[in-house]
Amino acid sequence: MRISELARRTGVTVHALRHYERIGLLQPARTASGYRDYPESMRREVVFIAMSRRIGFSLQAIAELLPAYRTGRLAIATLTDALQQRAAALERQIAELQAQHQQVIEHASWLREQERKPKRAPARPASPWPKTAARKDRK
Repeated sequence: MRISELARRTGVTVHALRHYERIGLLQPARTASGYRDYPESMRREVVFIAMSRRIGFSLQAIAELLPAYRTGRLAIATLTDALQQRAAALERQIAELQAQHQQVIEHASWLREQERKPKRAPARPASPWPKTAARKDRK
């Protein structure tokens, strides 16, 4: 099948399919005139890639799982381990976002307090932001 047909049948854009081919995830055959020719079996692979992307797997992680998926040897244990690792990464991201959200709330509150204070000439310029805790990941 042609790329436009595969895109229509999988819900993946033609642009994404070309990108997946460029990075080696998909390897369609070529017709004598140079058109991509995707076998029906590749539809299943594209759906696997699309579903994996939707839940946040990187293209590199997908590339590591795809050979076993293609051959039907992707063990459920391997896939569930990868899913649990992804869930843990999401939990870390959520915690980081919640901490960042709290800082935003605190900054807004601090700014409102500054606005309510009577204006007077400072001895030295005041900091426009409250002090924040140093981030652990900065070196």
